[in-house]
Amino acid sequence: MTAEGRPLVTAAVSTPGRGLFGHRNFRLLLIGETTSRFGTSVTSVLLPLTAVVTLDASPALVGLLTAAPWLPWLVLGLPAGAWVDQWPRRPVMHVCNLVSAALFASVPAAWWLDVLTVWQLLAVAFLTGTASVFFSTAYSSYLPVLVDRSELLEGNAKLQGGEHLARIAGPGAGGLLAQLLGTVPGLLLDSVSFVVSSWCLRRIRADEPRGAGGRVRLRQEMSAGLRFVGRDPLLRTVIGFGAAANLALAGYEATYILFLVRSVGLNAGTVGLLGSCGAVGGVLGVLCARRLARRLGTARALVTAQLGCSLFGLLIPLTAPGPRLALFVIGSTMTMAGLVACNVILVSFRQSYCPQELLGRVTSTALLINYSTVPLGAVAAGALTSAVGPRPTMWIVAGALVAAVLPLLSRPLRGLRDLPGAGVGAESGARAASR
Repeated sequence: MTAEGRPLVTAAVSTPGRGLFGHRNFRLLLIGETTSRFGTSVTSVLLPLTAVVTLDASPALVGLLTAAPWLPWLVLGLPAGAWVDQWPRRPVMHVCNLVSAALFASVPAAWWLDVLTVWQLLAVAFLTGTASVFFSTAYSSYLPVLVDRSELLEGNAKLQGGEHLARIAGPGAGGLLAQLLGTVPGLLLDSVSFVVSSWCLRRIRADEPRGAGGRVRLRQEMSAGLRFVGRDPLLRTVIGFGAAANLALAGYEATYILFLVRSVGLNAGTVGLLGSCGAVGGVLGVLCARRLARRLGTARALVTAQLGCSLFGLLIPLTAPGPRLALFVIGSTMTMAGLVACNVILVSFRQSYCPQELLGRVTSTALLINYSTVPLGAVAAGALTSAVGPRPTMWIVAGALVAAVLPLLSRPLRGLRDLPGAGVGAESGARAASR
């Protein structure tokens, strides 16, 4: 209880037999996020297609467009964690959604006025990325407010399941919208999806832990999160894996549309449908994550999922028109299945392992390191594509996805069956916060 007599947390009370689907607050979070992710997945196809088809952007500019949403993490990642630990999470997410809705609506408006340029696309990508820094930090710290720690793996699996179901429909819908209406008007759908997400957030009724209040001492607050991560070998290892995987995945995201359009020779509709394959893999990863974790243990499941699935990515560069399109389907589906299964396990580990009062700062530190490699991977892939072409670049990217497993084979995880629970992390977190 707080000093005022209010509960710190309104914990999830699940309906028997329905799990978290029976909890109103979790359902609202799931509906809002799934809707928003659907709009974002439509934009993931339409924004680069707008650059390539409507504005005839170069491969380097397409790579920069892919990198732009991630650049704000390099500047704001650590301060965002310190601020979010002091603020209630839900209003932060609400404001970020509304800002993103307005920014994406500006692109069709500029197009209708015949003033749209690739520089506006870059600005929108950068500014929505800035909003995403605060949203993602608050969002990753918000689930433990709604559900019990024993339900975090289920909650993360359901949230990521909804996200990847949206990603199945989104690219196909984006490709269809591009063919029916052109590449730009469909971006309004993403704007509306952010508004729906905000409406769902406003209807959630759950008290949050109060922050320390008062003035935020940025250096001291950021240092606590950095010390916690820096002194914990397990966190360092899994964050290193995330950074390596994101480096390769960003290269893939920056390359695959150019690869399918210019090397394989596909139209926008087919590109959109093939882009959904990764989302299908994401759903498979969500469905398998909990089963793998129970059967093998969480630590062993990480290695098995990543190494076993990433090898299929080596099929992607062999894609060609006709029956060999199946190679892209298999490769992208299996690669994403492994990455998403790992992500479900790792997010749940971080949320249960880290003390609640440090979770925003630890999350922002982890995401900063993980996401700092995204613009590097995207820009490097754009430069490689300009220099050697899309297909050789895709070979390099596929190899990098396999190599991302190396941190998981290092000493802190070697020999472990399961990642540890909250006790060890909470103890070291208390020491970090007290210094």
